[in-house]
Amino acid sequence: MQTTALDRTTLEQLLSAAVAAPSVHNTQPWRFRLTPDPVTLEIRAAVGRTLRRADPAGRALHMSVGCALLNLRVAVAHRGWEPVTRLLPRPGEPDLLATLRIGGPVRFPVDPRLYDAVWHRHSSRQPFSGRPLPAALFAELAETAHAEGSLLSLSEPAECDRLLRLTWEAEQRNRVDRARAAESRRWVHEPDGSGLGVPPGAIGPQDYRDRVPMRDFGAHRRPAVLPARSFEARPVLAVLSTAHDRRADWLRAGQALERVLLLATAHGVRASLLHQALEWPDLRAQLIRVPDDGRVHAQMLVRLGYGPEGTASPRRRAGRTLEERVPAD
Repeated sequence: MQTTALDRTTLEQLLSAAVAAPSVHNTQPWRFRLTPDPVTLEIRAAVGRTLRRADPAGRALHMSVGCALLNLRVAVAHRGWEPVTRLLPRPGEPDLLATLRIGGPVRFPVDPRLYDAVWHRHSSRQPFSGRPLPAALFAELAETAHAEGSLLSLSEPAECDRLLRLTWEAEQRNRVDRARAAESRRWVHEPDGSGLGVPPGAIGPQDYRDRVPMRDFGAHRRPAVLPARSFEARPVLAVLSTAHDRRADWLRAGQALERVLLLATAHGVRASLLHQALEWPDLRAQLIRVPDDGRVHAQMLVRLGYGPEGTASPRRRAGRTLEERVPAD
């Protein structure tokens, strides 16, 4: 029997956790709808914030929503309630990507470090130190990805070189593709009250050796905006992948990615997402050395390390993401 009720303050706290999730170009391509009986939050795609050039199939959009769903699950469990989720629950409503019903007492209490990390996780596009990641820590990160139905694989040095070359090739293509460069530039601006987009201060420098190809959002390399600096000689790269490549797999991969990022944050590890090669089908297909059965699909390339925390990008206020609100008490 459903007994849970949400007051306005609690609802907005849950949504604030959800919207703290990372999203491609900080487009925050989600909107929420509350249904009261049983108390359920629907997460729908904000199709008006789709990157039509870089993400025509909506894979990155689905992963972004998956990240928000994971944060929402963590916040609901932190409150002591069981988060009951369904992915793509109604085929006739393709914009409805997931639902989360607030159930009874939580069966598996959430690690409090994850909830705390929701508010401190930021992508860091800065150079990292050369300090290696402990093997036991990476094993924990891989285990948490596996729990969400994904595989996180640490790349050996030679494999890292290959992945960086693919990322470099994608970054070069993005810079010379006028439509993609223009699309990227539209999302770079000073905070303007919308809570969307990437502020210039969060972009980060470029590697003057051009070894670690960080995204040049403005597609211009202006020194005042993108100062050149030296990045780590041996970056730590991990590939997040899934066995299948359907919409539900993209949502699961997003949840796995965010869970990995939260756990990394809890351990003081920074992360940046090298997404460029995933935006070109031929390069994405090369991110994983395909096994004989060919059933592994790259979903994200993650750079991990120790270094500066990074600059937070703005977020839309939780209330602005909600289509239907609970009545005031």
